[in-house]
Amino acid sequence: MRRTLRALPTLLTVGLAEAVSYRAELLVWLLSTNMPLVMLALWSAVARDAPVGRFGQADFVAYYLAALVVRLMTGAWVVWELTFEIRQGTLAYRLLRPLHPLVAYAAENVAAMPMRLALALPVAGVALWLTAGEKLTHDPLLLALFPLTVLGGWLITFLAMALVGTLAFRVDSATSLFELWMGFFGIFSGYLVPLELFPGWVQGLARVLPFRSMLGFPVELITGLLPRQQALLELAVQWGWIALLLVAVRLAWRAGLRHFAAFGG
Repeated sequence: MRRTLRALPTLLTVGLAEAVSYRAELLVWLLSTNMPLVMLALWSAVARDAPVGRFGQADFVAYYLAALVVRLMTGAWVVWELTFEIRQGTLAYRLLRPLHPLVAYAAENVAAMPMRLALALPVAGVALWLTAGEKLTHDPLLLALFPLTVLGGWLITFLAMALVGTLAFRVDSATSLFELWMGFFGIFSGYLVPLELFPGWVQGLARVLPFRSMLGFPVELITGLLPRQQALLELAVQWGWIALLLVAVRLAWRAGLRHFAAFGG
């Protein structure tokens, strides 16, 4: 642990330098996460004459701009890195270092956070300007919990990607499985449609899956859709998923390494 803590500043510095160097790639990624803006335009048009459930136009503006901010702050890309390095054998270089490869991947992903903040803060400012802050929660406890829920969303995203990425030790199409995961994410996380607009059975299913904790929960919290008691319960569920995924990744990593071999000169 002490060795890991000593290496973290260097890893974060290197990761930030990479994020700055690949600004165009980051911009492409931003453009690929614009689905909340598309859905915002669609639902605002639908709610022009009458609210949909308890969502009026201003509610949809606050919800989808908050969804865009949370998506920007919780994105990760470890599944592609891990899959590529396992298939190419370059993971061997990371295994030779005195630092767990997943810690190094996590540091590289976190190091891009300043660049993400630079993109997310203007979006948050627009949300406040368009809604005058009325549609965002004013509860000090929920405001204090919001960064923790975003961190939880990022951890679930990273661990789920790492879990799928470890499948590359055994199968060739791990990234295809992750695309299936993202399909379910779009439906059950509230990324495309607020979950309370779905039928009851879909909402019930979303509550037992991890996708809502990745995005819908932080968004509903900051837009004032959750009372305090339910928010605390959802927070416990979110961090329960983190603990479960942490154990699953640890077991899958150990099992996968037994099948890993790299050759070259």
